[in-house]
Amino acid sequence: MADRKLLRELTEAFGPSGFETESANIVARELAHAGQVSRDGLGSVVCRVAGAAERPRIMVSAHMDEVGFMVKSITADGYVRFLPVGAWSPRVLLGQRVMVRTRKGDFPGVIGSKPPHEMTEEEKRQLPDIDKMFIDLGSVVGADVKARIGIRLGDPIVPISPYVELGKNLMMAKAWDDRGGCGIVIETARAIKGKKHPNTVFLVGSVQEEVGLRGARTAAEVVQPDVAIALDVSLSHENPDKTNKSVDERVGNGAAILVHDNTMIPNTRLRDWVIGLAEKKRIKYHLTTVRGGYDTGVIHTHRSGVPSLAIGWPTRYVHSHTGVISDKDYDAAVKLLTAVIENLDEAVSKSLRSF
Repeated sequence: MADRKLLRELTEAFGPSGFETESANIVARELAHAGQVSRDGLGSVVCRVAGAAERPRIMVSAHMDEVGFMVKSITADGYVRFLPVGAWSPRVLLGQRVMVRTRKGDFPGVIGSKPPHEMTEEEKRQLPDIDKMFIDLGSVVGADVKARIGIRLGDPIVPISPYVELGKNLMMAKAWDDRGGCGIVIETARAIKGKKHPNTVFLVGSVQEEVGLRGARTAAEVVQPDVAIALDVSLSHENPDKTNKSVDERVGNGAAILVHDNTMIPNTRLRDWVIGLAEKKRIKYHLTTVRGGYDTGVIHTHRSGVPSLAIGWPTRYVHSHTGVISDKDYDAAVKLLTAVIENLDEAVSKSLRSF
């Protein structure tokens, strides 16, 4: 069963792209129980878990950063203009609470919103422009916000969204993308500890995925993988206008095997082998596509090419302040990744290159 205490700690950690220290410390702490942990030059966490053979080298990557914001400018009266760090839709931002981390500490604020009573009909029809949004950190006449909280350009900002459990199986929090993947990697490390696996596994917590898959690129230089798996969110296509059974991509329908994303067409032999393994082990899964990209987007083109696949779990409301996932899908992804590590030997690795 999903370790909910771990998931609370991971999702509530402060860690937008470029500021992953808090989430990275959790990942490094947990993976240290499984193998030898090191850090690359960008800050990605790499844990080597020795198996029965040096090869194949399997790189399992989940990114530790989350979408957030950065202070762009501060007005004379103390309001903050901000930059998006990662992909945000303006429609999910207005009126939401955020936390700004400065050299003096963490300070809450709210993304200001013009009330509908003051909007023209044209304004009501338009999407707001992020460049024109601002954060209110307690600006009042006579108060020097800059001096009070020590804010300056470049300070990072994240959503305020505590972990909450919704009923028996659902969990709601910020940053499932990709702290959920970090949790899956950690729980898989626990599952394989002390067991024989016919390979060497490198469990990676990568940095700066949301701004260009940067950490995965440098971590691949450290690992030199033969095969790669990315763990990241997939999409839930449920909505009130569709019955749950009308879409495969829905919460509760198991692990997602990505057959296409905007950065990679997966190695088809690896894809089919993982599908067969899921069916043999009776692990619930579904196939899906995503208009986005994962760490494997850069890993699969590393050097002469690395057979790669992305595995996800359905997540509602991705890249917003709050997402919702099911522990059943999360557990299915842990089981599937564990099965991959326990069964991917040199013969399987070589078969992936039999073009």
